[in-house]
Amino acid sequence: MSSSLVWPTGTFVMYQTKSEIMFLGHYGLALAAKKIAPKVSLTMLFVAVEFVDILWPFLLLFNIETVKIHPGFTEVTPFEFVHYPYTHSLFMGIVWGIIVGSGYWFFKKDVKSAVIVGLAVLSHWFLDVVVHIPDLPLTPFGDFKVGMGLWHYKLITVLLESIIFFGGVYMYAKSTKAINAQGTWGLWIMTGFFLLANAYNMFGPPPEDNIMMLFVSFVVLQVIVLGLAWWVDGNRVGGEFRVGKV
Repeated sequence: MSSSLVWPTGTFVMYQTKSEIMFLGHYGLALAAKKIAPKVSLTMLFVAVEFVDILWPFLLLFNIETVKIHPGFTEVTPFEFVHYPYTHSLFMGIVWGIIVGSGYWFFKKDVKSAVIVGLAVLSHWFLDVVVHIPDLPLTPFGDFKVGMGLWHYKLITVLLESIIFFGGVYMYAKSTKAINAQGTWGLWIMTGFFLLANAYNMFGPPPEDNIMMLFVSFVVLQVIVLGLAWWVDGNRVGGEFRVGKV
């Protein structure tokens, strides 16, 4: 199987367009998870639910995984995910979940929180399987792939993501309490950023096909998202959570 990232000109594409597939949904789940994992920072939950997507562009860079571009391939995305068993197979989702969850336990010695962090990593596959066409492998060792194909219906995809995201925002807002003004309006700034970023990914211009822009966009997006999570969560408390926890 080919191991190159293919654009019609054979060049690289920006990472950020990958996030349009289930962008809000993953973060909505992380926000909701705060209710049952008050000791885990929102930043850590964001990292967990997006862990495999954080790995993905690096494996593309080293020609380990493959994506191709076919405009009109589905209503939601032109990307054909040809080969990504090390980040997006069910088996590796379990492996990454165990690794990340174990790492969290090693530093925090909190079994419940570590389990939730590991499950948050695994949740990525289960949300993706709803929207992907049958391109998600079960293991890196076989060719059998699954996917319910919601990508073919953009309106339904947007509706589903919105329900998960706004449900997560609601649960986070109800299970935490602002300790100052920043904790209140910071949450709405973060929510607005997600909505704008998702709208841009869905309806904005196509990405540039430049390898440097791949990493610039990736780093900028992650810095903003994780920085917002750290800022917002650091100005809110809830349950057993206290400012400064990771």
